[in-house]
Amino acid sequence: MTADIHAVSAATGARERLIDAIDRSALGRLLFDSPISLLGYLYATAVGLAWGFLWSTGRVEVRDGLVVFRGMPRRTFGRGGSCVGRCYLTDGNVSDDILEHEAVHKRQWRRYGMVFPLLYLLSGRDPLRNRFEIEAGLEKGGYR
Repeated sequence: MTADIHAVSAATGARERLIDAIDRSALGRLLFDSPISLLGYLYATAVGLAWGFLWSTGRVEVRDGLVVFRGMPRRTFGRGGSCVGRCYLTDGNVSDDILEHEAVHKRQWRRYGMVFPLLYLLSGRDPLRNRFEIEAGLEKGGYR
C-alpha cells in the first residue's frame, strides 16, 4: 500500500512539474494572459451562458463579475457547481465563500483560456491535490 501512495505522489509531482514547465515556457507566455487566452475565456463564457440559460430554472444574477445560474439540474454541472468562463452553474450553492472560490476559477479561466480544462484535468480529480482548487481556496470551496 505504501508503494501505491508513493506512485500516486510521484505521478502528481510529475504532472505539477509539467504544468509549471508549460507555464514558464515560450508557449505558456504566448498562450497565457494573452489575447489568445482572452478569446478562449470569451468562448468559454459564451458556452457557459448558453448552457446556463438552457438549463437554469432558478435565479440568474451577476455577483462580483460572475454570472450565477441557480436551479441547474445536478447532471448539468460537477460537484457543487462548475465555473465555465465567467459563469457559475449550480443548483443553489451560492454562499459568499463559494462565490469567492469561483471568482478565482473565473480568473484562472481568463489566464489560461481554453487550455484551462486540460490543465485542470492534468492536476487531478482530487480537489485536495488539484493546484487550481488549492489556489481557489479549499476551505472557501467547501473541501475542508
